[in-house]
Amino acid sequence: MSPEEISDVLTGAFGDGVVEVQMDSSHPQVVVKPASWPEIATFLRDDDRLGFTLLRCITAVDLLADNQLACIYDLMAMKPGATPDAPWTSPHAIAVTIKVDRDAPRIPSVAEVWPAADWHEREAFDLMGVEFSGHPDPRRILCPDDWEGHPLRKDYVFPRAYHDIPGSTEYELSNPVH
Repeated sequence: MSPEEISDVLTGAFGDGVVEVQMDSSHPQVVVKPASWPEIATFLRDDDRLGFTLLRCITAVDLLADNQLACIYDLMAMKPGATPDAPWTSPHAIAVTIKVDRDAPRIPSVAEVWPAADWHEREAFDLMGVEFSGHPDPRRILCPDDWEGHPLRKDYVFPRAYHDIPGSTEYELSNPVH
């Protein structure tokens, strides 16, 4: 199934839940409303025509100029081979983007739809500050619990030290630049 056909199926099933369709790139994607995301995610996984059983990754992006954060979910449909020892195939793939306000970045969790989202969502929270409502384990995963801020945001100011550990390895400089 082509990305255009996938977007047509989604637009037909969810109408205004699909905000935008971007097929003119090497990474075709649909942009969906955050509130529609859990229902759309379940549909993407369960619909016989689509069968997106694999969440390959979630990429969080800081759209500072637009005052937004975005999460891009890369999905693949996986089908078993004709025989038990034949390799699996991926007949189609698509990316789904959810954009949220940078000041209150909340997206419903899809960890119950794709278990791989559990760790991917925790990473997106830890490094970019996207909160995933309904997530089964919202603890930080990469930074310590008492770390302040989200280090991959474009406006993040790196600390000069953390618990007396220097934030720079520029020891030979009398005034390191941060």
